[in-house]
Amino acid sequence: MRAVVARAGASVVEVVDGPVCEPGPGRVRIRVAAATVNPVDLMVVEGAPVRFGLVREREVFGLGWDVAGEVDAVGAGVAGFAVGDAVLGLRDRLDVRTGALAEFVVLDADAVAPRPVDLDPVAAATIPLNGSTARQGLDLLGSAAGDTLLVTGAAGGVGAFAVELAAARGIRVVAVAGAADEASVRDLGASRFVPRGADLADRIRALVPGGVDAALDAAMLGPDALDAVRAGGAFVAVNAGAAPPGLRGIRVHQVWVRADATQLAELATAAGKGELTPRVARTFPFADAARAFAAVAEGGLRGRVVLVP
Repeated sequence: MRAVVARAGASVVEVVDGPVCEPGPGRVRIRVAAATVNPVDLMVVEGAPVRFGLVREREVFGLGWDVAGEVDAVGAGVAGFAVGDAVLGLRDRLDVRTGALAEFVVLDADAVAPRPVDLDPVAAATIPLNGSTARQGLDLLGSAAGDTLLVTGAAGGVGAFAVELAAARGIRVVAVAGAADEASVRDLGASRFVPRGADLADRIRALVPGGVDAALDAAMLGPDALDAVRAGGAFVAVNAGAAPPGLRGIRVHQVWVRADATQLAELATAAGKGELTPRVARTFPFADAARAFAAVAEGGLRGRVVLVP
């Protein structure tokens, strides 16, 4: 099979041929229909996980976290899946030789969920990593209906899902993004919009006297976003190393995404019903993997870049 990998020290991606792995006990093999390129994949290519001590050095690293496709084989002890089932899944391990950017991927069964038949695999492939990160970040905050939540990077992959998921819980969302994104972010459910820029915390507190109850910082604003939270509130940093000190009694969390089949199923069901909005910016065939990674690195996209075998 073909797979997209990064070689240690090379800072480039390659499409290589390799064996199709058998699923061991408790695991599922998926024939990939679509897989997403995320910014975290760029970090792996540049060697960040090794530099930060998250994984050990190895010659080849598999790439890709999100996958949608069909079950191709099941390992011993797996219940609830059969060959041919439409699924989506999340590969949440960094230290792997083959990731989701491959023609086949083997995942733990509890990292895989059914995919509604009316949910296109390309759209579905944009959900697992960003949707799970947004959902788990909201759970860490513990916000309830009627609370006010600041979401930075509200037009991005994680931020947009966070806006929709929070609004569905009855949380009042104050969204921060570029001025050109106001209409689309409001369509996702934001009740208030603040253009990014200088004096952000002052502008937010002018809208919400005393500060918001909580913040989900998907744009790595750190102290600027924290300053907009009321004393004793809550703050979640999405990106590794972006959590500021918990000043003024604010509970500060770092969300480390994990694969959760129940949550994946709920996200997929919501998307299938039109209650969650997957966004696809561009698609590329595997042969153009380098171009796909270059598009992500260039930035400015609204939605995700998806590779299709």
